[in-house]
Amino acid sequence: MTVHVPTDSKNRKLETLDLKSALPPLEDKAAGPGDPAVSAAMGDLSRAFEAFKETNDARLAEIEGRASGDVLTEEKLARIDAALDTARTRLDRLTLDGRRPLLGASAPVVRDAAAAEHKAAFDLYVRAGESAGLKRLEEKALSAGSGPDGGYLVPATVEGNVLTRLANLSPIRALATVRVISGGQYKRAVSVRDAVSGWVAEAAPRPQTDAPALSELSFPAMELYAMPAATQTLLDDAIVDIDSWLADEVETAFAEQESTAFVTGNGVSRPRGFLSYDTVANAAWVPGKLGTVATGSAGAFPASNPADVLLDLVYALRAAYRQNASFVMNRRLQSTIRKLKDADGNYLWQPPLAADRSATLLGFPIAEAEAMPDAGTGSLSVAFGDFRRGYLVVDRAGLRVLRDPYSAKPYVLFYTTKRVGGGVQDFDAIKLLSFG
Repeated sequence: MTVHVPTDSKNRKLETLDLKSALPPLEDKAAGPGDPAVSAAMGDLSRAFEAFKETNDARLAEIEGRASGDVLTEEKLARIDAALDTARTRLDRLTLDGRRPLLGASAPVVRDAAAAEHKAAFDLYVRAGESAGLKRLEEKALSAGSGPDGGYLVPATVEGNVLTRLANLSPIRALATVRVISGGQYKRAVSVRDAVSGWVAEAAPRPQTDAPALSELSFPAMELYAMPAATQTLLDDAIVDIDSWLADEVETAFAEQESTAFVTGNGVSRPRGFLSYDTVANAAWVPGKLGTVATGSAGAFPASNPADVLLDLVYALRAAYRQNASFVMNRRLQSTIRKLKDADGNYLWQPPLAADRSATLLGFPIAEAEAMPDAGTGSLSVAFGDFRRGYLVVDRAGLRVLRDPYSAKPYVLFYTTKRVGGGVQDFDAIKLLSFG
């Protein structure tokens, strides 16, 4: 992508920022960290960030000298910022493509005879609608509740492929703890009050102390579905890897739904997102609520020393949680934070050091979740914490597919369902920044 941006407010010359000069066109082949396209994308991102810093420094100098920034410089900064997002998106896509199996590639070797039999039977069911093999397998396993009305369980290799790709696309799933359950609900006990102890003199009385208090948290698995379609001609084509095709079709649909639910879901027919829980000022934090740190300015960062509130948010989290903590925000707020500097003039936001790494803020990785709200009065637009300890995702074992060749001729529909739940499991492990 080539971006033309004005560089001089006096002569209004245009500077050309070429973000594709070193990049070959995208191909369907997988790209790994050592691929030339990935290396070029990393260099492109680095050059874009250097141009961003130079332009933002010029903007800040203009504000200091004239009490207002030049319009052309503001426009140039906005365009470079958009180009920076584009470069990062391209790098993410190349990295993700490197993890995907090629369409039409040879099927992986299945060493387990039962798994191989299941895979072959499922492939025949998807291509031709022949379910006798799957019925025979389910009779052997004494399973119930499946069949033409309920669909059939996909092979474990396909299910694992879909869940792996969801972790790559869904930012909260990638950060959180994931549990696979066999029932419809996951329960765990948590301590809401520690045992009381104290020092005592040799001959002093020893009164009884309070015992620890336990509370039970419940995480039900809700149903998530997708219904991709394919022509019978595609299914008859022996070169097409049906497993990869099905995973490709459902991964994006599932990931988008999950990403939103894990952030803002209300817990009704979907997982409960961490922003749906009650909040309290972090100084008065109590179990069962998430602590917040206020910016002190409605809908924005404070005008003076805006980076200080981010430091306050970081140190609102206990040291044991900070070791594996991450920031979570959307790309628009990340664009605003890119302009912030510390007291020494260093930018708080830094680009990733490698293709498979995240950008960092104050040294902590940033997860980009589009479901996070924009900055507004009282909004909770930035989360920071150890999400592996703080948030739990539960997956009901099994991914079910029902083949429907009748409803949308000439297409064959594949009604695909999985059950997933989620919620906060440690309320002290996540802190929120309140813009108020």
